[in-house]
Amino acid sequence: MTNDVLKAIHYRRTVNQNSFTDQDISKEDLLTILEAANAAPTHKRTQPWRFVVFQKDGLTRLGAELSRIYKTITPAEKYSEATEVNMGKKATTANVAIAIVVNYTGDLPEWEELAATSCAVQNLWLAAHSIGIGGYWATPGMINHLGEFLGLEPNQKCVGLFYLGHHESEPREPVRSSIEEKVRWEQ
Repeated sequence: MTNDVLKAIHYRRTVNQNSFTDQDISKEDLLTILEAANAAPTHKRTQPWRFVVFQKDGLTRLGAELSRIYKTITPAEKYSEATEVNMGKKATTANVAIAIVVNYTGDLPEWEELAATSCAVQNLWLAAHSIGIGGYWATPGMINHLGEFLGLEPNQKCVGLFYLGHHESEPREPVRSSIEEKVRWEQ
C-alpha cells in the first residue's frame, strides 16, 4: 500500500499508557492533531466537537478528579482503593489527555452531532498516528460526572478522554474480518 492516508487508516492502532515514553508532545504537534480533528465533516457546519486539553499539572488535576468521582459514585461493596488510585494514575501516565465533548446545538438530531464528533476523533487519531504519537479513546463511567469539572454548558456532554503519548510500541498488523462478511450487494 503506497498511499499514506490509506496506510494510516489501516495501521492506526490503540496505544496504551504502558507504551508511552516520558517525551513531551510539543504544542505544535498538538495543534496539528487538533486542526486535523477540526477538519471533520459536519452536517450544517455545526462543528459540534469541543476539546479540553490537559498537560502537566492539568493531568494531575484530572487524575485527582477521576479518583474523587470513582470514590463518590462507587457503591461500598464494589469500591477498591487500588482502583481509586489507578483512576488518578491513568491520567498522569499520559503525556496529554483530551476531554472529548459534544456540543449539542439543537439544530440536528443528537446522533448526528455525536457522529460528527466521532469523525473529529478519528481525524485526531489518524493525525497523531501519522506523526508517531500513539493514543486511545477511553470511555470510563466517570465521564458522565465530569461536566462541572470541565466547565460544560447544559447542552454539552463529555463522551470520552483521549490519552496521547510518544511511544515505543511496534506496529501491528490489522485484525479485521473480511469486508465481504459485512457487505451485501443489491443490484
